[in-house]
Amino acid sequence: MQKHIYRYLQLLIYCSISVSLSAAEVGRRPNIIFVIADQWRASAFGYTGNPNVKTPNIDAFAKQSVSFKNAVSNLPVCTPMRATLMTGQRPLTHGLFLNDAPLNPEAVTMAKVFAKNGFDTAMIGKWHIDGHGRSTFIPKERRQGFDYWKVLECTHAYNQSAFYGDGPEKQRWEGYDSIAQTNDACKYIESHAKGEKPFLMVMAWGPPHDPYMTAPAKYREMYKAENMKISPNVPGSLHDKIRSDLTGYYAHCTALDDCFGQVVKTCREAGILDNTIIIFTADHGDMMGSHGARYKQQPYEESACVPMLFHCPKKFGDGRITPAIINTEDLMPTVLSLSEIPIPESVEGRSVADVLQPGAVVKEDQLRSAALITCVVPFGQFTRLIGGKEYRAVRTAQYTYAADLKGAWLLFDNQADPYQQNNLIEKPGNEALLKEMQALLKAKLQATGDEFKPASYYVEKWKYVVDKNETIRYTN
Repeated sequence: MQKHIYRYLQLLIYCSISVSLSAAEVGRRPNIIFVIADQWRASAFGYTGNPNVKTPNIDAFAKQSVSFKNAVSNLPVCTPMRATLMTGQRPLTHGLFLNDAPLNPEAVTMAKVFAKNGFDTAMIGKWHIDGHGRSTFIPKERRQGFDYWKVLECTHAYNQSAFYGDGPEKQRWEGYDSIAQTNDACKYIESHAKGEKPFLMVMAWGPPHDPYMTAPAKYREMYKAENMKISPNVPGSLHDKIRSDLTGYYAHCTALDDCFGQVVKTCREAGILDNTIIIFTADHGDMMGSHGARYKQQPYEESACVPMLFHCPKKFGDGRITPAIINTEDLMPTVLSLSEIPIPESVEGRSVADVLQPGAVVKEDQLRSAALITCVVPFGQFTRLIGGKEYRAVRTAQYTYAADLKGAWLLFDNQADPYQQNNLIEKPGNEALLKEMQALLKAKLQATGDEFKPASYYVEKWKYVVDKNETIRYTN
């Protein structure tokens, strides 16, 4: 009954979001372009100091953007992050805290709100919030407000990737899919640059998510395993494996860097760069052997911290690096605020548009604020069989604190210990700090209505059917 009432309220909210605007009012608004990579951790860029990877286009873009150095993925795995991006809600509200779960077709989403306010909308690439099979056609009523549509739910076969348009006929991207998707996005930009209506476009690439060795050969040839510098928190027993994996991971990154440069160039040549807000980010990071772990879902920096660049020369974009915290649920309200569109009541995130303004000073309360990172159900590559567990964590501008169901688990000073090798819970003299962080987490959970119960409670509440790894079964 509660779920039906919630859906009804969402529909009422959506229907009352705004009145239609005149063409003149709409025309003054900026275009919005989201570029989202899959599993690209915040440290894997030249502009963040990585000595291995080549990302010249994004590095140059960062110098003309506002960069959030404390950007967090609120539940660092694919489906939860994407559902939060689209709704501005936390995973325990929209219910997609596992991969391959379906987002309510009646949800109040970013695309629906922008469309209601006179924007064209486009989605290209990876979707992963439909939950009806990873290669299944997604009908219009489940596209969450997007009009232009070249999408597949999910694939990691980057050189034989399929997609669907408006009809159920499966089509294929030619060659490496991120390049083909970028070409299509650039054609969309060119065709809409002179239109009367602004546009919202989301392009979501599959790489640099594994398999790592599938980027085009010219990019793979740029990297040699013997040249890879390994993070000090990677155990020695994994060094050879991680050096090899990094060559493929970075090859994907450099291929995507070229693609991103093409998007920026197209906007510039189409004459819309000054009035287009471009946001570059990722759904989560990649542990890549740090702390002996692989992939994502964990509260460590390599998994939970993501790149976050905002660029719009007409409004902001002066190469600032801001220490302000930004979490996934903050993206939708921020771009709505920047577009002067009312934020729906269903949105749980907060706008950080004030931080983006030229000359903005990050206030003390923003520096002391915390992003909540969660693992509601440890599944798949973070299953209990390999040490996965439920946790809740808070990350401030300086500290990360995580608790599991038994109590305190991790406490790091990320400024003094950027590789998180010194767990302060295990060290005497940190009792006051631990109490402070415990109180912060407790307050955050209370404020968000998170009861922090065992995984089985949430699986049963949402009536998900999971296997022994607590993973929702899916079809390819």
